[in-house]
Amino acid sequence: MVVTPMRFSDRYDAGRHLAEELVHRGYGERADVLVLALPRGGVPVAFEVARRLNAPMDVFLVRKLGVPGHEELAMGAIATGGGIVLNPRVVTHAGIHRDDIERVARAEWAELERRQRAYRGNREEPDPRGKTVIVVDDGLATGATMRAAARAVRKRGPAKIAVGVPVAAPETCDEFRAEVDEIVCALTPDHFAAVGAWYEDFSATSDEEVRDLLRQAAARHEPAAAHA
Repeated sequence: MVVTPMRFSDRYDAGRHLAEELVHRGYGERADVLVLALPRGGVPVAFEVARRLNAPMDVFLVRKLGVPGHEELAMGAIATGGGIVLNPRVVTHAGIHRDDIERVARAEWAELERRQRAYRGNREEPDPRGKTVIVVDDGLATGATMRAAARAVRKRGPAKIAVGVPVAAPETCDEFRAEVDEIVCALTPDHFAAVGAWYEDFSATSDEEVRDLLRQAAARHEPAAAHA
């Protein structure tokens, strides 16, 4: 039995607890597993997951589309190669017009492309075809960002898609059971409020931290790749 704390000290601590849940579900030491992190906050979590599972790790770029004037509320998301995924309930309730969606999407596409260059440089994206892909973030609130990621990854032909998060709103975790092959939410508090409420340290992850963790993760698997 995996024991999960009521709060995580930081994203690395959260990643270690999530990793144990994933090992318990049978994902450890498998040659077909690929861990994809949603930057930026999901990268430290995924780094610990990939380390424990002894799996390769990379980023999968997704950007939340925030409601104008209430940017913390997601009306949808965009993902590399996956187009736009909207949350119809939020769009309808907030009375958001198509022009507003397109304006926000243009700005987020620009940021997504910037991050693609900043994080990956000239390094090729991993090929998920035929693999068991675990998409990791630091938590799920509405799930819009993760939903866009999962749908975009699905288009690339993996054998299986699992979503792993340290903490999630219970209803969002339940909804994802119909979206992916498996959802692993280490903590699903009844009074969720926000992802950051379940971390003692929820400070922003920097671009440099993301690049450094990706370099470390790549170095772990370079020897294996060289002798393949």
